[in-house]
Amino acid sequence: MPVTDGSGKVLTASAAKLRLLKSLKCTTKFEKAAWESGARLVAGVDEVGRGSLFGCVVAGACILDPADRIRGLRDSKLLPEEEREKLALRIRQRALGWAVAEVDVGRIDQMNIYHASLLAMRLAVERLQPRPDFLLVDAVVVDFDCAQKKIIHGDALSASIAAASILAKVHRDAIVRAWDPVYPQYGLASNKGYSTPQHKLALREHGPTPMHRQSYAPVAEASEELQENFEFVNEESEC
Repeated sequence: MPVTDGSGKVLTASAAKLRLLKSLKCTTKFEKAAWESGARLVAGVDEVGRGSLFGCVVAGACILDPADRIRGLRDSKLLPEEEREKLALRIRQRALGWAVAEVDVGRIDQMNIYHASLLAMRLAVERLQPRPDFLLVDAVVVDFDCAQKKIIHGDALSASIAAASILAKVHRDAIVRAWDPVYPQYGLASNKGYSTPQHKLALREHGPTPMHRQSYAPVAEASEELQENFEFVNEESEC
């Protein structure tokens, strides 16, 4: 059944999902259940950048201190950039352990984004010090030898997963922003590599960079369109 707003207007799938995420409450309920089961070091795990057309996918892993509650944790997508940056700093200073890991665009095109995301999450967990004995993961199972629980919309429900998503988002955004001066026509500083109208228009006009995900349809289509236009111009010039 379509989801509508207060005026009866049907919401897009992304708008409906955003509304759902905003309605969810981020707590330590899942962490408390793990602690009560005997786990001592419970890590939240999440990735960001799956839907981006440009650059790496990044995963975060974070072990929060049960005795030190960090207020304001929620899904990184729901936070203003300035607030994410502040929270990321608090998490890095106060968590018992945290780590991030990247999988580059070449690996994404080679192994597909799903497996690249799983790899990034595994690498982030492997880098955690101290080693976790329980994982809370956003929607998937990580290839790591310890007990774990996958939680749908975990970054909106679990404080640990939210913390991991914030760390990953802030880290990835900084990486993509650093490429903006190199490729200014794509608006990377503002869109972070995602499929905005400006970004797609720039792809059609200039074609993809080596940092674009060639296996993604908008990138592949823009590359093909540019090649066709190039061949047409060549044919015209030979006449």
